[in-house]
Amino acid sequence: MLRSSSRFAATRVQFHGVVDAIEAELPIPLTSEVAWRKDTRATDTEPRLHSARIDRAMNVIIASIALVLVSPVMLVVAVLVKLTSPGPIFYSQPRVGIDRRRSSGGSNIYDRRNRDLGGAPFMIYKFRTMCIRAEPGNCAVWATKADARVTPVGRVMRKLRLDELPQLFNVLNGDMNIVGPRPERPSIFSRLRVDVVDYPLRQRTKPGITGLAQINQSYDTSLDDVRRKVRYDLEYLQRKGVREDLRIMAKTVPVVLFRRGGW
Repeated sequence: MLRSSSRFAATRVQFHGVVDAIEAELPIPLTSEVAWRKDTRATDTEPRLHSARIDRAMNVIIASIALVLVSPVMLVVAVLVKLTSPGPIFYSQPRVGIDRRRSSGGSNIYDRRNRDLGGAPFMIYKFRTMCIRAEPGNCAVWATKADARVTPVGRVMRKLRLDELPQLFNVLNGDMNIVGPRPERPSIFSRLRVDVVDYPLRQRTKPGITGLAQINQSYDTSLDDVRRKVRYDLEYLQRKGVREDLRIMAKTVPVVLFRRGGW
């Protein structure tokens, strides 16, 4: 299942036959609000300089250890999902990743001549928490509190953030880090980068499973929530480093254990 080499950056993971992918994305109709603007724009925000190799090594090591430790939990969750609702165990969805055009030594992971998605697209992995065909017409819809589409087991998983555990494979793939801004769907991203100032600046680093915004705020329910999270994300970019990542990881534990911010 895993294929790796001596270079951490080349570590890849693939799922076969157990993931239900979303085939199409349509724009999400968000509530019309006056775009918030700050007096001083963070147009010059850049991640702190640090060793990419050290960062990659730390993420691969922590993700590998975490997978070993949580594998019994993941097995139990997988069985519960399969037994309690029809449909696949895992759920995959396109997300917008790092904008490599701004990173040093840029990569041709996606063709710049194509439609600008704002970053390199990738497929994110989750345990399925909703019933199948939860989005009629494949139109992106924000999840809400007490969302009727969420299964009973899925509700518990979302509260404990257990549905995010398969993203450890995304970290091994190199699409994500343990810590970073949460990745968004292309259709939602295309709207938010218009309605929320400085939103695209989040893409200057890899997205993460947890982040400074996630330990300080719950799920998004409005554009104001997104704006607050963007400020946390830009603050993280300025403080990014091994010590900051370890601090955020440590603060994520009580968030999960005491079920703060989850639905």
